[in-house]
Amino acid sequence: MSDAAATLTDVTMRYREHTALDGVTTGFATDGITGLLGRNGAGKTTLMQLLAGHRVPTSGRVRVLGADPYEDDAVLQQVCFVKESQRYPDHFRVRDALSAAATLFPTWDEDLARALVADFDLPARRPVVKLSRGMVSAVGITIGLASRAPVTFFDEPYLGLDAVARQLFYDRLIADYAEQPRTIVLSTHLIEEISGLLEHVVLLDAGRVLLDDDAERLRASALTVTGPAERVAALAQEHELLTTDALGGSARAVVRLCRPVDPGDLAAAGLTVEPTSLQQLVVALSTRPAGTPSAAAAARTARPSTPFEGATR
Repeated sequence: MSDAAATLTDVTMRYREHTALDGVTTGFATDGITGLLGRNGAGKTTLMQLLAGHRVPTSGRVRVLGADPYEDDAVLQQVCFVKESQRYPDHFRVRDALSAAATLFPTWDEDLARALVADFDLPARRPVVKLSRGMVSAVGITIGLASRAPVTFFDEPYLGLDAVARQLFYDRLIADYAEQPRTIVLSTHLIEEISGLLEHVVLLDAGRVLLDDDAERLRASALTVTGPAERVAALAQEHELLTTDALGGSARAVVRLCRPVDPGDLAAAGLTVEPTSLQQLVVALSTRPAGTPSAAAAARTARPSTPFEGATR
């Protein structure tokens, strides 16, 4: 990725006998919002810790804004990492946490910080240790947005927030990003809620990159099809079958396309087609049994044995 603000090249991170990242190569675009997705233990937090300069990889290369972020003050002033369940000194009040952040980030926007404090109804004089979990999350979100750091990581930033507060975060994020674009990486399990914000998706599974692609292209790359089992199987053979369920002579499958298909041909073959959401696609890819054939392998083994297969060519 030539325009990347942050990159990992063949990065492996081991903790004794556990491998958190295994040969990861990926990048995060300058002025883009990326969703860093994956199941618990996939390696998302470790990846962000490396990019935030909190750890040194076992092997491989990490670069942020063209430099190794570890112990590089010039780089770290431009990186904000809002961690899950962020901890603050026990004596810190909300306003102390914000004041400390203001001294760390040269791009700090005090007006935005005050607006977010009001939006989330944060008690500025209350010690952070006495806040609810949701309010602690709101403090982290306020710091992450008001820092206006060129590279900002949010690791599960919404924990404890209700639906209204989460929507407030999303609205504020997209509004501020539109005003001042920068590199934003969101690690989250609430894929459906943030899918409309994302421009790019990186999916980790067991420490490896399973998916690294443009979000809009991914949304268009998969279909959920329902119909006669043999017709669904024929379509799956020509593309990439992610999940399937059969009932009697009918089947329902999530299929990732190897090439464009004509909706009219699908309808003529007796198949009902629905769009596949980003969350459905991520879940299907993450839970696919090991050894499932790739799209290329599926295409190589396709057999033109039904009228439907001939119609799609």
